[in-house]
Amino acid sequence: MGYIEIRGLHKAFSVRGQPLPVLQGVDLDIEEGEIFGIIGYSGAGKSTLARCINRLEEADKGEILVGGINIRALNKSELLRERRNIGMIFQQFNLFEAQTVYENIAYPLKISGVSRSEIRGRMMEAAKVVGLSDKLYAYPGGLSGGQKQRVGIARAIVGRPSVLLSDEATSALDPKTTLSILELLKEINAKTGITILMITHELDVIKYSCSRMAVLENGVIIESGDTSEVFGNPKSKTGELFFKVYDEFRSDKEYTGGDGI
Repeated sequence: MGYIEIRGLHKAFSVRGQPLPVLQGVDLDIEEGEIFGIIGYSGAGKSTLARCINRLEEADKGEILVGGINIRALNKSELLRERRNIGMIFQQFNLFEAQTVYENIAYPLKISGVSRSEIRGRMMEAAKVVGLSDKLYAYPGGLSGGQKQRVGIARAIVGRPSVLLSDEATSALDPKTTLSILELLKEINAKTGITILMITHELDVIKYSCSRMAVLENGVIIESGDTSEVFGNPKSKTGELFFKVYDEFRSDKEYTGGDGI
């Protein structure tokens, strides 16, 4: 049993009138307060799984419980209320280019009907956490990639959620910036106890950040456990291949003096 419990989750998309299965019976338990990683190749269903948890995508079958609440059973108003408890960070930042950092961070509170005075206080708090107190009136176009992602993180935590979904949040960043974002997420986790689900194809990110992890292949969890155990002794063919490629990549980086986390 976990804080996030997923049972028998299925999701298919329609392609030219034919069903394309993406999730084919995902079972997963994520403990409260941990940073849990899910890794898989492109097309494995990682992002679809994340989006099903907060119902940006509607699953076809199965259960999703967050803190004991059955997400799939909620009506529209209940879902909107529960989504405030689930923050999400996106790979491409998804910022409003015509709005300031202040306005981007404050947006979730504004549409939730929070008072202007409370919005300012919580926005300032979130901006301080991510180190952007001096950028409140800047626009996204004038920010670096790392700063844009910090705005995305602040926007995701400004509502003080208990769950944070990170969907390839560092994939568009260079190694040094990736490290700073991962440090920030670990710090937020340590200070607030927020549960973080980290979706990524980057093994460095999992190894650096996550206490436990799972390998997703063809819409099914084929391996899970402590990160050190999965890295050290993968039980699945996909895991073996993943880590073999990872080891070769790391060796090449060390040989050429390349960057890594």
